[in-house]
Amino acid sequence: MTPAARVQAAIELLDLTIAAAKTEGSPADRLIAQYFKQRRYAGSKDRRAVRELVYSAIRRCGERPHSGRAAMLALAADDSALTKLFDGSHHGPAPIASSDKAARSGVAPQWLIQELLASGVGHEAQAALLGRASLDCRVNTLKAERGMVELPITGELLPSQQGLRFDTGTSVEQWEAYKNGQIEVQDLGSQLVCEAVAASPGETVVDLCAGAGGKTLALAAAMENRGQLIACDTDRRRLSRLQPRSIRAGVTNAEIRLLNTGRELDALEDVKGQADVVLVDAPCSGVGTWRRKPEAKWRLTPARLDRLANLQDHLLAVAASLLRPSGRLVFVTCSLLDREGSNRFAEFVRLNPAFSTQAVDLPLGRAHGSGFRLEPFQDGTDGFFVAIASSS
Repeated sequence: MTPAARVQAAIELLDLTIAAAKTEGSPADRLIAQYFKQRRYAGSKDRRAVRELVYSAIRRCGERPHSGRAAMLALAADDSALTKLFDGSHHGPAPIASSDKAARSGVAPQWLIQELLASGVGHEAQAALLGRASLDCRVNTLKAERGMVELPITGELLPSQQGLRFDTGTSVEQWEAYKNGQIEVQDLGSQLVCEAVAASPGETVVDLCAGAGGKTLALAAAMENRGQLIACDTDRRRLSRLQPRSIRAGVTNAEIRLLNTGRELDALEDVKGQADVVLVDAPCSGVGTWRRKPEAKWRLTPARLDRLANLQDHLLAVAASLLRPSGRLVFVTCSLLDREGSNRFAEFVRLNPAFSTQAVDLPLGRAHGSGFRLEPFQDGTDGFFVAIASSS
């Protein structure tokens, strides 16, 4: 592909990403993979270059642009070399016309900026949400230890108990240690959240919103495969990924249960009032993961944020009914918005006086509202809110 053709490809992918954001369709990374699957002629350098253009344009535009061309023009505004590629060449974008308007630059839509400011996330911290994410791994203690695992590259030691950091783009999935389950790709913040759960061998632990099971695997390792670990979700597709991951990681104490939305307790009657720990890694806006999925800022609306907050309230109520006396409820969202973090947990505790909050003690982060916060700007992690309450 010529440089101009790469720009045109990025524009086409941005158009697809903008359309998907309006309809909650496929994420950008999946759209990019599908796009190049149909264009086998594009080499690895072409794919990397186009991907870089797409994500740079997404990060540059605050409000959702009306077109991919407008998004690319915003990126080209400060790059004369990129501007010259709008040359009308074969497979390239049409020349820039006087009627062309570039999308507005910014971190996020204005209403979201105000939500972040109200949640104590200043402008520098907002910009860090759109930085480049690190590549973090967790050594799986069911099969190895951080000081003993053999890897092709020596990773940076992280503050988590088994965390290692590598240069972004390192092909850890090709390593033997990854293939045999000795290491898992997991953000440092996610590792620390799992440590805050403090799951112990022999306990009954429910991972209520397990998704593809990244935290489930970490909990199983902490439990040394002893005790009952129930991994649940209402998303069949995501949950289906957990079984092969569990086999690779050597996890033997995790039971997978598919739940029905709004009727979660139907599949958990046998655990009601019995669990030592319930982790509610609740569905949320994903503001804390914008470094990996920056287009998520274009998907969120005030109405969707309200729906997510209502769902979080519901899941907290479900979790409370599962706990035994003195059991622990751990509430987590990968967001920095108080409306789906601190406010939700404070409201839960207000409505459930039998629960009392517990301090969260982690080597990074700081107390925030009724819980604890990790964020890219100060901690170099994805953004998380975590809070813990125990029942009397």
